[in-house]
Amino acid sequence: MPERPAAVPAPASRDTRGPIAQLALSMVGVKYRYGGADPTTGFDCSGLVYYTFSSNGHTVPRTSREQFDAARKIPLADAVEGDLVFFRDQAKLSHVGIYLGDGQFVHAPSSGGAVSVANLDTPYYQRHLVDVGRLLP
Repeated sequence: MPERPAAVPAPASRDTRGPIAQLALSMVGVKYRYGGADPTTGFDCSGLVYYTFSSNGHTVPRTSREQFDAARKIPLADAVEGDLVFFRDQAKLSHVGIYLGDGQFVHAPSSGGAVSVANLDTPYYQRHLVDVGRLLP
């Protein structure tokens, strides 16, 4: 009997990540709240990630540092919707967003703001992007 070829890892699946990105996008306009992780009271950046992944049945860490540590790092060129983009301010990891494709990501930016869509081509985000990560296989 011939040997079966080794399994080739499947590319990132829209079926898995698409609903996460779409749910995150539907949260645009929800107010920022430090420590927040639901649309009723508001989100901080990692709370938005936590909420969108857990609402789609995936267990993920709560803080941006834990999310960074748990994510498999990938090149930006390989990023698909639902992957994470991580940013640093000074020397520490400070922010996370959910990649939407075409250089755009959704995030809960800062106190006084609201969940919004931003572009990685913006000079601030170009300077502060530290890594891209994937939490789902």
